[in-house]
Amino acid sequence: QVQLVESGGGLVQPGGSLRLSCVASGDMFSRYGTGWYRQAPGKPREFVAGLTSSSITNYSERVKGRFTISRDNAANTVYLQMNTLKPEDTAVYYCMASLGNNGYWGQGTQVIVSS
Repeated sequence: QVQLVESGGGLVQPGGSLRLSCVASGDMFSRYGTGWYRQAPGKPREFVAGLTSSSITNYSERVKGRFTISRDNAANTVYLQMNTLKPEDTAVYYCMASLGNNGYWGQGTQVIVSS
């Protein structure tokens, strides 16, 4: 069982930056695939970025070139650096970790991009 706790959300102006963090409990975190998803009001949850246990990354076209996913296995933490934020990036951001058929979600952290 893995528990995930996100932090780092908040209110930021368009063009600004935020870094989200997700701390995982449990062992063998380095073996997990990880990712970030987001859900805006009235919309389904969507994929943002993924990072495999072998350090392969992929990004949604909506964030490619602006967001960067990374991880620190020693600290059991995955990050999402978000630059050049836009109002349409406003959403609750969720961390996800998976290993085999088991997937785990955090509780989410709110990001609001507004002037």
